[in-house]
Amino acid sequence: ASMQQEYAGVKLTLENCLFPTEKIEHTPSSSDGLNASTEEDLRLLGCEYIQEAGIMLKVPQVAMANAQVLFQRFFFAKSFVKNKMEEVAMACIWLASKVEEAPRRVRDVINVFHYIRQRRVTKSPTPMQLDSNYIMLKNNVIKSERRLLKELGFCVHVKHPHKIIVVYLQVLEMEKNRDLVQTAWNYMNDSLRTTVFVRYTPETIACACIYMAARVLQVPLPNQPHWFCLFNATEEDIQQICMDLMRLYQHKKATHDELEKQVDIRRKFLQQEKAKDNASPKRDDKKRPSSLSRDHRSDAGDSRSRKRTHHSTDNAHERTRHKRRERSPSISKDRRDSSEEKERYRHKRRDHSGSRDRYRNEKRHKNGRKDDGDERSSKLKKHKKHRSRH
Repeated sequence: ASMQQEYAGVKLTLENCLFPTEKIEHTPSSSDGLNASTEEDLRLLGCEYIQEAGIMLKVPQVAMANAQVLFQRFFFAKSFVKNKMEEVAMACIWLASKVEEAPRRVRDVINVFHYIRQRRVTKSPTPMQLDSNYIMLKNNVIKSERRLLKELGFCVHVKHPHKIIVVYLQVLEMEKNRDLVQTAWNYMNDSLRTTVFVRYTPETIACACIYMAARVLQVPLPNQPHWFCLFNATEEDIQQICMDLMRLYQHKKATHDELEKQVDIRRKFLQQEKAKDNASPKRDDKKRPSSLSRDHRSDAGDSRSRKRTHHSTDNAHERTRHKRRERSPSISKDRRDSSEEKERYRHKRRDHSGSRDRYRNEKRHKNGRKDDGDERSSKLKKHKKHRSRH
């Protein structure tokens, strides 16, 4: 029984997420006008890049398998037209290496992919130069990893059928047949390039690999009842997986440049359509009906501007204050009262300061002293006499 828990409507499970048939038949790439054969070639080429890069980076086979499954899942949520296949493949192997606790540097991942692509074209590949193109590619790979995590909801767990093959062969008492184990294991690795991991459970895929390996090597397996019924697999699903594998081996590979040309054609077409939609006027926008003609409106504006020039700035401020009061008659009584209290307080304070000065001057007259103004004037006269002497 699978361990599954639900938290606030979100189901947490260790099982692989499987896509419905409608999602597989109508992909985002097909919605953008990319034909099915080109999309299949891009999926196959991206998985081959990941497998070769994983071997050169010396990451575990589980990390390579994880990266290919993440690659397949991502492009059932996003389009090949809007996301570059090679950058997403780099992000997948880089993320899978960290998930499987065998991290590799992003610089090493970029260099390996550059070497693989050049080796497919020329026999003497040249090293990648650390220029602005490299920096831009590195930033794009980092962004692709973030986009990958966002689209998958940070669900990067993949249940692999590799161990299941060994367990099932032990149940069938066939684990000592090394050829059978190795052949089933190879079919399992090849099936990663197809879409079977997003359509069937790992147990069904393991049964299909054992079934196909036994047929090729002519190894008899129990059939009364069928041995795969013990593992909750149906014969229809097993035969469908085998057909997908046979179709993979007979598939003619397309070059990377040819596939990029077809994707660029669709990308440019979508950009042109988007530009046309942005340039076309909106039908919903309605112009306001105006009773005045342009001449009348311009004359009215000129007369208004002439009137404004005759008024001073003080009158303009007074007008704006009166307008504000007229527009906002709902000013509360408390605010008006508070403003009146402030004015009374200012007058009271001014009166108090004046009376205080008068009291001081009267007191000085009684004591035979001069006022503040007289003292200042006498000091100034003394200062001028002093300067004239010197």
